[in-house]
Amino acid sequence: MSTGAPIHVLNGPNLNLLGTREPEIYGHETLADVEALCRQVAGDLGHEVVFRQTNAEGELIGWVQEARQAIGIVINPAGYTHTSVALRDAIAACDCPVIEVHLSNVHAREPFRAHSYVSPVASGVVAGFGVEGYAVAIRRIAGLSGG
Repeated sequence: MSTGAPIHVLNGPNLNLLGTREPEIYGHETLADVEALCRQVAGDLGHEVVFRQTNAEGELIGWVQEARQAIGIVINPAGYTHTSVALRDAIAACDCPVIEVHLSNVHAREPFRAHSYVSPVASGVVAGFGVEGYAVAIRRIAGLSGG
């Protein structure tokens, strides 16, 4: 049973390389594995998922704007976390909860990764739990929406 409005799961640059790019940091699961997990968790909670990945900042911003009145957005901004004021502004304009997700613990890595333009405007942040962080974020979005 679906509520009709999907949860948007948006992924930024280089996440298409999951499973092969620095697996000691990001793990061996692929982006397809992440998508399957998100669809399963959301489906179990009665929600559908719009799942997207892009390496282009403007495209990611456009997707955030499209989803701004959705049930919620789970976003892994990847490298744009630390660089994009424009992405921060798009998230700040959302009427729905936005959960920022990172596979690794960004605070235990290079100092520049500890700064996020997204975190101050996100409803929550999940970092360091690998792909399971997406499931945590989807469950939280569903809980906030009453489903």
